[in-house]
Amino acid sequence: MTQSAFVVTVTAQNFQSVVLDGSFERPVLVDFWADWCAPCRMLMPMLAKLAEEYGGRFLLAKVNTEEEQALAAQFGIRSLPTVQLFQSGRAVDQFMGALPESQVREFLDRHLPQASNGLLTLALDRMAVGEFAEARSLIEEARAEDPNNLRLPLAELQLAVAQGEIAKARTLLAGLPIELANDPEALALRGQLRFVDALENAPPEAELTARLTTDPKDSEARYQLAAHQVLRGDYAGALEHLLELMKRDRAFEDDAGRRGMLAVFDLLGGSGDLVARYRARMMNILY
Repeated sequence: MTQSAFVVTVTAQNFQSVVLDGSFERPVLVDFWADWCAPCRMLMPMLAKLAEEYGGRFLLAKVNTEEEQALAAQFGIRSLPTVQLFQSGRAVDQFMGALPESQVREFLDRHLPQASNGLLTLALDRMAVGEFAEARSLIEEARAEDPNNLRLPLAELQLAVAQGEIAKARTLLAGLPIELANDPEALALRGQLRFVDALENAPPEAELTARLTTDPKDSEARYQLAAHQVLRGDYAGALEHLLELMKRDRAFEDDAGRRGMLAVFDLLGGSGDLVARYRARMMNILY
């Protein structure tokens, strides 16, 4: 293998300086391997290629466990290959086995700083104030700088939702990479689109309120009213209606009350006092 400034061999003598101390300056990916390990021989060239491609955003450190058994024992290496990522002097994540390149990229991108993320953050700021053309320009600039940034599809989806391009947003959501399937932002946008769909051809909020006053058992009115509240940010009001719907009519739209509450939890990031309070109330009904 050719020499590289981004790939080094590490021993017990230089592990402290190269890996532990060095990880305060940039992430260090440590590949614990052995010559007899066929998956190790498959993985190592790919890791070296990525180290070159990422251009110094991380250092690849190779540890031959046959020669450095004490190091392997110190870091709990029980199977090969094992790859650990060090940041700020400690191992923060690891994977075992010869993963496909796409999964290794996803592993790295979870931890490595990406300059294009700053552009995407600016794009979100522009969306928040309705400057959609500027947001689109920033997203395209981020794409040109780093076309492999996993956040790009999410930024495009957020822009489509912000501009009210619902059909486009549904298409983008369906095409998100598998790595983003359970991303909190993707879950939040999926929940938001659920309530957008609920309001298709729905009457105004005042009319729905009047219908509920006349007939508290009007499940459709209650659900559509909750959707209105979600989209204008009244999450507590929406959760109260969805909880009441769950109590009264589990059969409505395939348990829409419960599923709607879960969508609101996703919109709120899955945590916080409001989520905890209504999750507990939902559980009391279920069990």
